[in-house]
Amino acid sequence: MYDRNAPAAAEARAVILLSGGMDSTLTATIALRESGKVAALHLNYRHRTEQRELKAFQEVCDALEISERLVVDIEFLRTIGGSSLTDISIDVTNANLEATAIPTSYVPFRNGNFLSIAASWAEVIGANAIYIGAVEEDSSGYPDCRRTFFDAFERAIELGTKPETQIRIVTPIIHLRKSEIVKESLRLGAPIERTWSCYQSEDVACGVCDSCALRLRGFAEAGAEDTISYKIRPKYA
Repeated sequence: MYDRNAPAAAEARAVILLSGGMDSTLTATIALRESGKVAALHLNYRHRTEQRELKAFQEVCDALEISERLVVDIEFLRTIGGSSLTDISIDVTNANLEATAIPTSYVPFRNGNFLSIAASWAEVIGANAIYIGAVEEDSSGYPDCRRTFFDAFERAIELGTKPETQIRIVTPIIHLRKSEIVKESLRLGAPIERTWSCYQSEDVACGVCDSCALRLRGFAEAGAEDTISYKIRPKYA
């Protein structure tokens, strides 16, 4: 089921990009099963739910017993703007799960920035893999969540690091739907009850943004209960 481009467990040390959301939490759980050592990287980019996601990151790391953690502040993504997550003058639009256009929540080249920082840290600590919880088929249509993008970025890392540095970008859930992510999280014991998905609220999840809608539909299709609270909880099943 997983994208099997991971290094062998005996030799692996991995950096996991961990936002504190469902996708990255399952990815971290998988990384722990496949790698000898895991270090968790979290990026604060002055987005609307920064403090709540940071709380989820710390709680997920505690639950998974990941002790090596790095939190990096990258305020420039807010300065650049162009996204409803970083620019409060742009409304976070309500979810339309049938839409094909890229939503306002897209942060321009966010994963490119995240991977650059992850690659720098991975080279310093001697990691040979970066795990990222990108989802291609059941995402909001972000262009930087495609495997073709990660293949190209992996080549850029190869060209831009020391000759002895070998870092692969591992995307173990990239072809899963949200319902499959819920099921795998429950099967593997990923602490999804500690995760946060909402794009616009830090106290009670809104229930109507793209991320909340995808999460709620995923739980409904998986026949599982989402235990976090929502201001509005649309029915998807």
